[in-house]
Amino acid sequence: MSKSDIQIAREAKMKPINEVLNKINVPDEPRFFSPMGRHIAKINLEYIDTLKNKKEGKLILVSAITPTPAGEGKTTTSVGLCDGLNKIGKKSIVCLREPSLGPSFGMKGGAAGGGYAQVVPMEQINLHFTGDFHAITSAHNLLSALIDNHVYWGNKLKIDVRRIVWKRVMDMNDRSLRSIVVNLGGIANGYPREDGFDITVTSEIMAIFCLSNDLRDLENRIGNITIAYTRDRKPIYAKDLNAQGPMTVLLKEAIRPNVTQTLENNPAIIHGGPFANIAHGCNSVIATKTGLKLSDYVVTEAGFGADLGAEKFFNIKCRKSGLKPDCVVIVATIKALKMHGGVSKEELKNENVKALKKGLVNLERHINNVKKFSLPVAVAVNHFISDTDREVNALIDFCKKLGVKISLCTHWSNGGEGTKDLANTVVEMCEKNKSKFKFLYEDKMPLFKKIETIAREIYQASEVVADTKIRDQLKDFESKGYGKLPICVAKTQYSFSTDPSLKGAPSGHVLPVREVRLSSGAEFIVVVCGAIMTMPGLPRVPAADSIKLNEKGEVEGLF
Repeated sequence: MSKSDIQIAREAKMKPINEVLNKINVPDEPRFFSPMGRHIAKINLEYIDTLKNKKEGKLILVSAITPTPAGEGKTTTSVGLCDGLNKIGKKSIVCLREPSLGPSFGMKGGAAGGGYAQVVPMEQINLHFTGDFHAITSAHNLLSALIDNHVYWGNKLKIDVRRIVWKRVMDMNDRSLRSIVVNLGGIANGYPREDGFDITVTSEIMAIFCLSNDLRDLENRIGNITIAYTRDRKPIYAKDLNAQGPMTVLLKEAIRPNVTQTLENNPAIIHGGPFANIAHGCNSVIATKTGLKLSDYVVTEAGFGADLGAEKFFNIKCRKSGLKPDCVVIVATIKALKMHGGVSKEELKNENVKALKKGLVNLERHINNVKKFSLPVAVAVNHFISDTDREVNALIDFCKKLGVKISLCTHWSNGGEGTKDLANTVVEMCEKNKSKFKFLYEDKMPLFKKIETIAREIYQASEVVADTKIRDQLKDFESKGYGKLPICVAKTQYSFSTDPSLKGAPSGHVLPVREVRLSSGAEFIVVVCGAIMTMPGLPRVPAADSIKLNEKGEVEGLF
């Protein structure tokens, strides 16, 4: 009987964090990092500043096919690849997002990897970790409190309470809070108005946190957040309330990158965590840039499939930070590809080469999409013991015909040893190919045209449908100087379309735009499509049902 992820994590032989940091030549001195217990540390920003002139390593993005209930293992593969690179003598760091409590207690579970390709301590990482998310939540809600307080005490800025666009947030799935009324109870409580909650990982503060280069940049971006409008549609910014100072104070510790380790004691930087289906889906720029200064190879991941996470990594994170990836790895499982070919979850253990071949169109679409950014791409097959030789060979033959290198990876059971072939492939791609990376669209392209470009080029949609109100909003954003901003599409992660039931590689569908939101601090436009919710709900049977403390005081049920 195989051990569970949490059992494996508990048996990990972790090294003191100073020894892990020593691997990447971070001196064991208080001015360089601050231990958060024995196995977690925060790197000091003052130390990061001293690395500016150091040569940067190679940047590897790990993405995946369209997610299915069968699982793909993108984070697991990222951790395994980092361990594999270190196995073949390359100094490598994995840079990941912090998990959200919403999925941990909902249906997706944690995000610390799996099997023998995990980051540890797993329980802390998947729960409160170093409190970064709590700091982001508090900073966000401080701004909410300041808005209502300003209105209560005379509303000098003449905020139209009907046009407050800044919602509240919390780091938990709670559909009951999507749309609420606040300030009820009489004069002492303020002016009643409609409000609502989003989940913390979709907060503009989270986006700003992950896109800022330093504390000063963070503060400036916070000040530029559009919070409301007056009756004559004049925008009101966070800086009009002097909110940027106290909000930055709440984030001053959180902004320092967190360092932990893999099961093989290689350094892992885990920092920031926006969702990719409703936010931009990448860890912090500070974390990634720090990793590049401290190692030869940085492995990082972007959320969900390449149509969401990778597209946003390229068009938003790289555009804003100047980062240029050297290659891309797309993770696939035979189980997931069979689901894209029409097989039910219950039948996945049975060999079905026909369904696999049918589902390969999903992988092909993602490969072709990545190539549109002029980047070399390889496929990592997250191997399961139920995968048959015929299925594996069919997948290998398919990739060969596409001219794409493929590696069969067994990191879940074998750790870094199981990704050595993938590691060698990645090194070869990085050394052979000088990065010719390019964006999908130019800054100067009109906003609606940018949406159409993503829809047609990445999703293979036939058209974008948006009513006059939305088109006018986009034109208004352009007239106010926001026309050069990139697009952040919020839609279902389960399909190229907005219909989660459409598996494989649908084309000719319509992309319906429900709402557009200006993130003037983060500097992108959020385009909400289909039925996607920025505050998810819990499933019928949430993971929380199985999470508890056992008689030893250990966490059970976390996955």
